[in-house]
Amino acid sequence: MSLKPLGDRVIVKQDEAEETTASGLYLAHDAKEKPQTGTIIAVGEGKMDKDGVLQPLPIKVGDKVIYGKYGGTEVSFDGEEVLILRADDIYAVIE
Repeated sequence: MSLKPLGDRVIVKQDEAEETTASGLYLAHDAKEKPQTGTIIAVGEGKMDKDGVLQPLPIKVGDKVIYGKYGGTEVSFDGEEVLILRADDIYAVIE
């Protein structure tokens, strides 16, 4: 992918939505809830602190993360749906 995020932004490939409920019922396309997990596919260079020093982001490409439900912007690039969001919208790294 030739899409590079700027500053403290990252690009996330969202996980697929669940096809069935916990009890085994199949969900209609409109009823599927968007996941709040995904994999980092690109990371910006970081954020400047108050002294002008570049602070690198604490995440890296390949990290599986949990992010805010309403954070970021969904975009389609090269036929792939991705989410661009700020590093502050990422709540945790799944290890």
